[in-house]
Amino acid sequence: MTHIASTTLVPTEAELVERARAMIPWLRERADQTEKDRMVPAETIAAFQEAGFFKILQPRRWGGYEMHPNVLNRVLMELGRGCPSSAWNVMVLGVHPFEVGLLDPQSGDELWGDDPSLLVSSSYAPFGSVTAVEGGYLLNGQWLTSSGCDHAQGGAFVGARLFDKDGKLIDYKAFWVEAKDFTIEDDWHVVGLAGTGSKKLILKTVFVPEHRTHSIIAYGEASHGHLPSLYKMPFLYVFYAAVSSVIVGMARGMEDLYIEHMKPRTNISQAVGAATQNPFVKGRLGEAEAKITAAAARVLLNTDEAWSFVTRGELVPLDVRVRHFATNMFTGGECFEAAHMIFKKTATRGVWLNNPMQRQMRDILVGANHITQNQDDIGDQLGAFLLGTPLPPGNQFGT
Repeated sequence: MTHIASTTLVPTEAELVERARAMIPWLRERADQTEKDRMVPAETIAAFQEAGFFKILQPRRWGGYEMHPNVLNRVLMELGRGCPSSAWNVMVLGVHPFEVGLLDPQSGDELWGDDPSLLVSSSYAPFGSVTAVEGGYLLNGQWLTSSGCDHAQGGAFVGARLFDKDGKLIDYKAFWVEAKDFTIEDDWHVVGLAGTGSKKLILKTVFVPEHRTHSIIAYGEASHGHLPSLYKMPFLYVFYAAVSSVIVGMARGMEDLYIEHMKPRTNISQAVGAATQNPFVKGRLGEAEAKITAAAARVLLNTDEAWSFVTRGELVPLDVRVRHFATNMFTGGECFEAAHMIFKKTATRGVWLNNPMQRQMRDILVGANHITQNQDDIGDQLGAFLLGTPLPPGNQFGT
């Protein structure tokens, strides 16, 4: 692909977004092979590295840009239009430099002291076990769906819940483990986002020192008050918004493909005329555009509002966190609806395997199924908060 040169040492938001936009045709050309390979090519990851996407949320002390989370969100909204699987890898591998910023600085020195370009993947579903020991924790078991793990030479964050002797949840923690401490099992055979390479990680009696851990759910002065502005943002807040942003990009990509598909077509259901004159073709597109635009605006506006607190040295208030989590988590369902309503207008043309629209639709389906887009759970929790009833323990709001 064409080399994209930067005019400054640290690129501007506009530069980074334009780099992502310029990659869309190139990513679309590679999307089919990415799906067949069931992982993003190393060449694509190298292009993302060169573009600076993985530095957006990386702390400055280790060579990162330490920028507003919406810079990454806007980049993801562009990349998702070209190749959802590749964009998903940028999302996962691009959010974890933020997470390293939440750890004791010793961890960042250990990870990036020799090579600040090392990437870290993750698996937060608590399938493995954790045992507290002197100075840290022992981890055992399997952690599923670690997107981009083949490119994560810096290791992975894995999640596990800790309970007291009575079975009461104490904490839900993330543990940074080095790549040498786990093996990868290639079990990623799925209907959509197949190119993400979201494979299983296997850990056997791995010791993780305390300084390489943080609470996924805790949020307050004790855990975040001392951190620089960016890292006062709740981790799950940043992560969930990034997932939503990729899905917005996927839906935009479906819209792009739909427009290209419909422009040369003629009506079958009407006697004469181009398909672009069909009121149902136009109406579906208009409604999809409205849904996608609203979803994108909500994610960006929510993040801007949260950012306004942390840049004043404040933490994000609970009522803001709850409202933002809830509204962002409806993005997947809304974008799926938008994509599906225009996909249905392609009739049988859209379902051929050589038509990229069917892959885009499958990718959106899987993205919208992600736990961060679970409308049922978040709707229940938002309702509980509004009614003044207790939130469940271990909720994502940091209560």
